[in-house]
Amino acid sequence: MDILLVEDNPGDVRLAQEAFSRSNSSVNLHVAYDGEMAMSFLRREGDHLGWVLRAHLILLDLNLPKMDGRETLAQIKKDENLKVIRTIILTSSDADPDIRYCYQNHADCYVRKPTEWDGFDLIAKHVNDLWLGMALLPN
Repeated sequence: MDILLVEDNPGDVRLAQEAFSRSNSSVNLHVAYDGEMAMSFLRREGDHLGWVLRAHLILLDLNLPKMDGRETLAQIKKDENLKVIRTIILTSSDADPDIRYCYQNHADCYVRKPTEWDGFDLIAKHVNDLWLGMALLPN
């Protein structure tokens, strides 16, 4: 299974990588550091031209450089080829307008980003159990 993590904080990227490698060694965690890079990856453009790979799941931060997570989410869910990819918002914001915006734009889940290792480990376990284990996802 391929997960695209869209996250600009190197510390959070490292924690997520370690947590997912512990919870399921068959998960391939790809990282995009901003929304533009994420869209290039998902649309197989630029450096990703000709890739066969398509993410099964997206973990998306909201506060990103270049193109923020809100705009990235809106573009993903408006694209006929991408909108079926399960998109989980993983961000530090717990502001009601952010939560409302994300669900109105068809985010599948909104999770407040943990600040410690145990929290990332728990999220990786739950993502692995539910979204990669139990939930049926399109190819």
